[in-house]
Amino acid sequence: MPKQKSHSGSKKRFWLTGSGKVNRAHGGKNHKAETKNRKRKRNLRQSTLVSETQANTVKRMIPYKD
Repeated sequence: MPKQKSHSGSKKRFWLTGSGKVNRAHGGKNHKAETKNRKRKRNLRQSTLVSETQANTVKRMIPYKD
């Protein structure tokens, strides 16, 4: 059976935790940042988990990322 291809955009945006959950970064940090307050920009630095409904889709796009 041939290898699967990873989705190039997903490789850069998602990573897996030790327990197999999918992590992602928050968006909206760069554009029009002067209108956002410090607390909001600080909280956007932290990563968050992908929702359970989308996690299986993302895992299929990054089959070899461990």
